[in-house]
Amino acid sequence: MSVMDTALRESLKALRLSGMLETLDARLAQAHGGELGHLDFLQVLCQDEITRRETVAFQRRLQKAKFEQQVTLEEFDFAASPKLPAAQIRDLAALRWLHAGESVILFGPVGVGKTHVAQALGHLAVRLGANVRFAKTSRVLAELAGGHADRTWDKRMRELIRPDVLILDDFAMRQLSAAQADDLYELVSERQGRSLIITSNRAPSDWYPLFPNPVVAESLLDRLINTSHQVIMNGPSYRPNKRPKTPAAGASGSHRESASIAH
Repeated sequence: MSVMDTALRESLKALRLSGMLETLDARLAQAHGGELGHLDFLQVLCQDEITRRETVAFQRRLQKAKFEQQVTLEEFDFAASPKLPAAQIRDLAALRWLHAGESVILFGPVGVGKTHVAQALGHLAVRLGANVRFAKTSRVLAELAGGHADRTWDKRMRELIRPDVLILDDFAMRQLSAAQADDLYELVSERQGRSLIITSNRAPSDWYPLFPNPVVAESLLDRLINTSHQVIMNGPSYRPNKRPKTPAAGASGSHRESASIAH
């Protein structure tokens, strides 16, 4: 290693340019071999650093999203249920709704893949550079209730308002208390212009009776539903396709028969 190479390495360490440092040997070999000119050498080193920083930032956003599972839309098996609106879901993957500050509501029976699609859309948003937060709606309501108890409600609410995309899973599962309804109203109101992704087993039209105050329900849900892309997800459960494979009955019987003969 030349004195100049060593000096360059020390400079990169001092500047904390670890992306450049990690690929320096390979880039120096290319430069010494005549594959890279001076400007090319500098350009590829800069790109290496940019790539490293983007990767670190992506991993940080992914960790902060708190997804239940790291799933993507590419992994989703649309063929498992021909009734699913595949074209509509793929159109949402373009994330135009995110740029417009609009929301997405995915509703349908249990097990059709609503949570998978919601997290997959969130994953796409993270890849685009957006900050995302995933949470069960019951957990969000519990967090806000705790904030009322220990006087940290404002802080907890700000943390829910901050992300570019907030995913509320299992929305409208049960009757809401007056305090819960008020908290949801504040959350949706304060997130005006920021996207929500909501999954629910109930159609939006069936949410109204869950609110104790019809005025709050009308104000909150009218604002939410009229700024959302609604996706009806229907069909057989997607979950059986995710179960571990089990031996066929015939194979199991053959195994027992062989064991019997052996004994």
